[in-house]
Amino acid sequence: MGGCNAVVHLAAASSPSSSWDEVLRDNIIGMQNVLEAARIAGVERVIFGSTNHVVGMYEAEHAPKIYGLSPKILLTRGAEPRPDSFYGVSKLYGENLGRFYSETGGPKFYALRIGSLVREDHPFAHAERGVLSGEWERNSPKYDLMVQRLKCLWISKRDFAQIVDLCLSYDALSYDTFYAVSNNPRRWLDIEYARSALGYAPQDNAEDWAEPPKTS
Repeated sequence: MGGCNAVVHLAAASSPSSSWDEVLRDNIIGMQNVLEAARIAGVERVIFGSTNHVVGMYEAEHAPKIYGLSPKILLTRGAEPRPDSFYGVSKLYGENLGRFYSETGGPKFYALRIGSLVREDHPFAHAERGVLSGEWERNSPKYDLMVQRLKCLWISKRDFAQIVDLCLSYDALSYDTFYAVSNNPRRWLDIEYARSALGYAPQDNAEDWAEPPKTS
């Protein structure tokens, strides 16, 4: 990390079904290693890929109604954490460890509670994966449910790149957290704070996708 001004930390055990041993090694011990190395090297800021799973029990409690176009819940930055897994617990630990470092002479720390950033970059990704693996058929009830859920949580690659870039120049606070989703009407994660504090202006909306992209 010598000579670095910022670290964007996205490497970790990334599955909500990760075991305790996996998150202990990668997300807890690994997180402290990243922050301590950044402190020693004099890195100015760390941007941390956190997750919606630090508040995942709200979804578990209210699904599937929470997936509708007019969700009754909107979780703000001040919502009480309710992790839904060892993975969620480990990411909440990462946020708190980052706060400790930022308030004791270490780097500034900004956590992005990512909704769902998928390699296919469209909100049908999880549903289509299930079709390919034989778990369900296209347009079945399970398929439709997976589409509805991802249309709540999806963040496009360009919206994610934008919010990371904004955190690289953010200086109002030395520690902060932001929900990272696109401009989705179904979202239950509030992005108004990211709009006002960072100037986040997401370009994408999951409802613009009526079907998955055509494959040749």
